[in-house]
Amino acid sequence: MSVSNDREEAPGGAADREQGAAGQPLLSLSDVEKSFPGVKALRGVRFDLRAGEVHALMGENGAGKSTLMKIITGVYQPDSGEMRVSGEPVSVPDPRAAQALGIGIIHQELFLMNHLTAAQNIFIGREPRKGFGLFVDEQQMRADADALFRRMKVDIDPDVEVGTLTVARQQLVEIAKALSFNSRVLIMDEPTSALNETEVEHLFAIIEDLKRQGVGIVYITHKMDEVKRIADRVTVMRDGQYIDTLPAATTDMATIISLMVGRELADSTRAEGRGAEEEVLRVEGLNRGQVIRNVSFSLRRGEILGFAGLMGAGRTEVARAIFGADPIDSGEITIHGRRQAISSPKDAVALGLAYLSEDRKHFGLVTGMSVSDNITMASWRRFTKGRVFMDDARLREASKDYVARLKVKTPSVFQETRLLSGGNQQKVVIAKWLLRDCDILIFDEPTRGIDIGAKAEIYKLLQGLAAQGKSIIVISSELPEVLRLSHRILVMCEGRITGELDGREATQESIMHLATLRPSIAAE
Repeated sequence: MSVSNDREEAPGGAADREQGAAGQPLLSLSDVEKSFPGVKALRGVRFDLRAGEVHALMGENGAGKSTLMKIITGVYQPDSGEMRVSGEPVSVPDPRAAQALGIGIIHQELFLMNHLTAAQNIFIGREPRKGFGLFVDEQQMRADADALFRRMKVDIDPDVEVGTLTVARQQLVEIAKALSFNSRVLIMDEPTSALNETEVEHLFAIIEDLKRQGVGIVYITHKMDEVKRIADRVTVMRDGQYIDTLPAATTDMATIISLMVGRELADSTRAEGRGAEEEVLRVEGLNRGQVIRNVSFSLRRGEILGFAGLMGAGRTEVARAIFGADPIDSGEITIHGRRQAISSPKDAVALGLAYLSEDRKHFGLVTGMSVSDNITMASWRRFTKGRVFMDDARLREASKDYVARLKVKTPSVFQETRLLSGGNQQKVVIAKWLLRDCDILIFDEPTRGIDIGAKAEIYKLLQGLAAQGKSIIVISSELPEVLRLSHRILVMCEGRITGELDGREATQESIMHLATLRPSIAAE
């Protein structure tokens, strides 16, 4: 397969884009319905995409966005409804059929083989052939990959092993792979979730270039600022239903949020008070190689202590060291006035500490187990009869109680946790530690991948826990989140704490100043 290069304005460019806007949409769906056992996932959903536009699709986790995208890409078949491409009715029985129609998707979780080259990843399973089809034409494959990268205006060696690339550049390989199918429709699912600001700017430049080439982009995100920045139109879904389609430029974010959640969210007032003076945790002189360097801080009862910093600053490493997940070289940890030796998470839990990892699916949940099992797993000893048998009735009642308290959306406590939305999975992790009655809670990226409505509920929950006397450490890469929740803010850079700020007086600028305040080599 050969790819034309130096394509300034591809077919489907400026002229065709106006035709797409005025005539038939590039892609359209109408009255789409989809049910699973016990769940009506989609009800009468409609959506359309014009050539050369970015159409943001927004909604809370569980709103039906993923189900709709799986129907578009042939993973699921709709129970009813119609899908058209360039005005023609189509059937998409499988992903290969979607690719043949020019529909590509960039998943939030990248699907690349690290040991293969960029070119091999792009054309895997459909490599150009030579010698009567007996041999892979490596030269042609490299040339085609290079043409795709030049079309995207990125400098990636087709022969580089993908595993050696950064996440941002791996994502560019995924985009090139989608474009190699001559995709006219490109679905991007949370494309900036693992990118820094510079990488986001680069991605947005590529998106603008694809728009000029007439590619229609479905952009799924929870980040409000990105919608204003990159989208032409916004479609909102809620509870499996189409709600509205609005122009991004003239619609305020409060309106979009209200449509997403079906209600107005509480304002973003900052945390009040500073907790009690009683110190529950003190860390002194914590060191671990180059990732944690002489870290010292304290945490008070009823306080939310924010940790801010850029990626790689050492925030997660500090949390894991306190929780006993990683060994330390030196330092002291004092809990409720007593120095403690914490050599494992089991030790930490016994002392009343809980750690909610940023990767909840790998370290916070057993997704194949039920909601009830996940909530109660850290407290099973409390639910035994005669130290031998589990009291299933008490387990069930305890899990039902916390499902109700935290408003976990699940058909029952016996539902597999993997089937819940991200926000509800996070609530299950929180419920697990609340049932264990831990006094000190460490939340690492508590709202990553969670929609705006679930975020507001998590914020309210954390503030309520602090008001009850729980002590909370929040690690977050979202500065508005740190500012909203924290009584105090500690900022890290390259393994060190570079400053402390009062939560009510801190600004994004003051945090970023400290986050980029690199330690002086001469001072070491």
